[in-house]
Amino acid sequence: MDLNKEKQLHFELVNDNNRQEVKSLSLFSEQVGFIETVDECLQEANEIKAWRPVGIYDREQLVGFAMYGYFPEPAPGQLWLDRLLIDKKYQGQGYGRQSVLALLHRLYAEYGSETGTVYLSVYMDNSPAIRLYESIGFRFNGKYDSKGEHIMEYHFTEGRP
Repeated sequence: MDLNKEKQLHFELVNDNNRQEVKSLSLFSEQVGFIETVDECLQEANEIKAWRPVGIYDREQLVGFAMYGYFPEPAPGQLWLDRLLIDKKYQGQGYGRQSVLALLHRLYAEYGSETGTVYLSVYMDNSPAIRLYESIGFRFNGKYDSKGEHIMEYHFTEGRP
């Protein structure tokens, strides 16, 4: 893919038409422990209907995967950007940053009236992801998820991302 060509990202819900392609996304071996496999994510989304698994596309080309969801309980509810995977062929080309920013806009459009905060969790040894999230405005809140990952949060400002 031409690095100079402007990206045109969009998201498509994972369905029967794109499931196999999404499941074929891959990471570098040193990244494998930082995120569940796409298969595991899709199984979790089948069990917990609040999850929204999406393919990340640049025009027609699949470049990654994300999963997000809003959980109303316990009140006031939490909005999670829980998974983000950019295929190893497309890493280092700005897709991670653009995907997170586009996902924040999507989350605000879908759930903005529900909550002003987006949560995600990250392992502390995943420094590239931490740098990315911090550069966008996520901050650690001192809490941990059920797997021991550190939780970060992003606050929509002035009613928008």
